[in-house]
Amino acid sequence: MTQCALTKLSSKGQIVIPSELRKGFDVGEQLLIIKKENQMIVQRIKDIDTKFAKELRFAMKTEKAIKQYEKGEFKKKSAKEFLKDLETW
Repeated sequence: MTQCALTKLSSKGQIVIPSELRKGFDVGEQLLIIKKENQMIVQRIKDIDTKFAKELRFAMKTEKAIKQYEKGEFKKKSAKEFLKDLETW
């Protein structure tokens, strides 16, 4: 069943999920928010399958690394050192 409700964004960036939409969710439960242009998708972490969760973590680390590279925050390493570090990802 699809439900719909209105809410507001606070000055601190907080969003209140209306009570009728919170049924079945627990206090402190982790939620994933994905933003694409002017759209946001909210997904409960425990409902995400393991493969997707791993791929998402990898994508987030990759994005962080690209931003660090663009800022010039990177280290030179040999291929062997790089592959060793890659194993920890």
